[in-house]
Amino acid sequence: MSSVTFQNPRGLAALLKSERGVQVNLTAVDLVVLVACSLGALVLVGPGRWAPHALRNAGLFALFAAGPLVLRTAEASFPGQRWLTVAADWWLLPVAVLSHGWLGPVVDTLNPILKDAQLVAADQKLFGFQAAVELGRIIPPWLNDILLICYYGHFVWPLVLGIALYRRARGVFSDFNEYLTGLGLLFLFNYAAYALVPAVGPRYFLIGEFSGPLQGAVLTPVLDSLMRAPRYARDCFPSGHTGTTLLVLFYAWRFHKPIFRLMLGPGIGLIIATLAGRFHYATDLLCAVPLVMVVAGLALGLCRAARQREGERAARSVPVDAIVRP
Repeated sequence: MSSVTFQNPRGLAALLKSERGVQVNLTAVDLVVLVACSLGALVLVGPGRWAPHALRNAGLFALFAAGPLVLRTAEASFPGQRWLTVAADWWLLPVAVLSHGWLGPVVDTLNPILKDAQLVAADQKLFGFQAAVELGRIIPPWLNDILLICYYGHFVWPLVLGIALYRRARGVFSDFNEYLTGLGLLFLFNYAAYALVPAVGPRYFLIGEFSGPLQGAVLTPVLDSLMRAPRYARDCFPSGHTGTTLLVLFYAWRFHKPIFRLMLGPGIGLIIATLAGRFHYATDLLCAVPLVMVVAGLALGLCRAARQREGERAARSVPVDAIVRP
């Protein structure tokens, strides 16, 4: 993974003992978090300061933006504290989960008008029907239970693959770091798209087209109601569940074939559930595919460039007297 290095003092007590600084390395995903959260904070203290909860959310974004700097500095200052390294490496996890609920005032500022009508029109033009409505007529209740269980795998599979890759990670250029860079870029672009094309999805916008609530054998009413509780609900385009699932499947196929085989069936069920559960339009799923391709390509390019720069830096660091001439 690409990294940025700078010198930072150890602190007053440490400076009394040593004149040397501490080398702090920021990884690519650290920079993604830093830039994304800083932009969110700037929007809310600038043009969006009028929006409800703007200043509070700006402070939260700023706190998360400072996280990589603080944690990487602490990691370099106290190299024996393994928990600091783990916290720094996994900082994306709380950022991705919690910052989703802080997008409301950002979207209120940038684009407060819902785009559901345009997405419905796009589905009608591309496919000639509304997928969520049609699936509601043919999928039996027992299958809805299974599909919604798969849908909640969105919160499980990225963590499962991440833990598996982290356990075997070696160095800053490991598979785990490329995977985390891809996830970080996906969340950045996905959340930006939520602000550009806010939409609430067919379960709200097309409510009159359904014969009644989503039907299930046992679990569907509970699982469906839980998805109506999030603090931010204008997160329809593109489908984050589809994008994350495809990206995790891609990295599992590259780096961990057993998890890929285990996840493939539930992953397909998860993607179908985005339509059967009335969460997304078909256009949302369609547009998630090129997004995943772009993100995976960027992450791969960043990691390859970082490896090349590191190799060149290592070559330049060889002392002259270490070169043996014939």
